[in-house]
Order: sequence, then structure tokens, then C-alpha cells
Amino acid sequence: MHGTYVLLNERDRRFYTGSTSDLHRRVREHATGRVRSTAYRGPLVLVSFEACLDLDNARRRGRFLKTGKGKRYLKNRLAASLTRIRDNKLERH
Repeated sequence: MHGTYVLLNERDRRFYTGSTSDLHRRVREHATGRVRSTAYRGPLVLVSFEACLDLDNARRRGRFLKTGKGKRYLKNRLAASLTRIRDNKLERH
């Protein structure tokens, strides 16, 4: 099973979108800094995963989610979840 996943950078509140055939392995790679594009970005949280039947569809969905329209879709779809994530963190002054 392939899919598209979305990670949220807790520091700057930006999304990282990718596709994989093994979600657990890929999230572990991000968490341990083995993915060059997210190694320098601070704690990442998995906020979405969409399963696809094949890798081509997963990559196509990922490309859409990286566009302006796709990012707006994600923010609207995940609005309640993003509020809960933000509310559970202590604010630093």
C-alpha cells in the first residue's frame, strides 16, 4: 500500500509532503534526521496520511498538496487538528 503523508514542523508551522510505501519507516527516517530535506527542520508531527493503490497516484496527490490550492485544502481540512496541536504546547516567552 502506497500513500501520501503530511508532516507539520512544530516550530514554523509549515508542512512537508511526501509519498511512501512504508509510512512507519519513512516517519522514523524523518525523526532521526536521515532525510536531507527535513534534517534541519525541528520537531515534525505526522498530521495526515492518504492511502493510494499505487505509487504513481500517491506522488500525483503529493504534487497537488504542494501547490497553493493544495496547501489551502490541507489547512481547511486539518484546521481542528492544528488547533489541538497548538493548544497542547506550552508557549515560550
